Amino acid sequence: MTDQLLFEVQDRIATITLNRPEKMNAFTTEMLHAWADALHECARRDDVHVVVLTGAGKGFCSGGDVGNIKDRTEDSAYARKKALAERVHRIPLILETFDKPVIVAVNGVATGAGMDMALMGDIRIAARSARFAETYVRIGIFAGDGGTWYLPRIVGMPKALELFWTARFVDAEEAERLGIVNKVVDDAELMKSTYEMAAQIAAQPPIAVQMMKRAAYQGARMDLRTHLDMASSHMAAIYSTADHKEAIAAFQEKRKGSFFGR
Repeated sequence: MTDQLLFEVQDRIATITLNRPEKMNAFTTEMLHAWADALHECARRDDVHVVVLTGAGKGFCSGGDVGNIKDRTEDSAYARKKALAERVHRIPLILETFDKPVIVAVNGVATGAGMDMALMGDIRIAARSARFAETYVRIGIFAGDGGTWYLPRIVGMPKALELFWTARFVDAEEAERLGIVNKVVDDAELMKSTYEMAAQIAAQPPIAVQMMKRAAYQGARMDLRTHLDMASSHMAAIYSTADHKEAIAAFQEKRKGSFFGR
């Protein structure tokens, strides 16, 4: 692990913190590899039920650290494509099959790939000072990290194109209206509110939570009949789990359940 990224697990919640505050958490290759490693560890660990992603300091993430990258006009087209695939694309591709909930606490400015990295989470909570912008067009490029896949699915195509083409900033309140974030809170309350939601989710039966996430994302890409067929198979499997039996017992006995993901 690198000091450019902090990772800790407490009370079934893993926290990944982008840690280059002096650079507004602009990511480097080193940070991206550590980020991918942390996600793999979260996927493996039974004591991780929810993941929280945030940034250190006053900004969430300003995207890639362009100042640390040599003039890419010297690279071949294939070299540039390969670099994206081996570094930046690792994060969305891991998250594509990551069934555990990911909550993003946006503590400040999120621009370019930094905004897109926030969009890769399942839920976003924003500090009131947070601002978002798809700034690629300002330097004559576009979102090569998946932003053009995520944003239209969240805000709709016309609004997404407006934000891509104008590169204008969206404040936290507008981001909430557009559905970019789930909730806006005062800056001082950001992590408290985020951990309250994370704790509420982490206390639920983890298999049910993960099945729900998987079914929701898969359902967005399939017809109803196929989705219902898949859902019936998932339900048959989940009825056999110890967590389901514990949830029924806890409900009948009017107590909190104890769930272990089996």
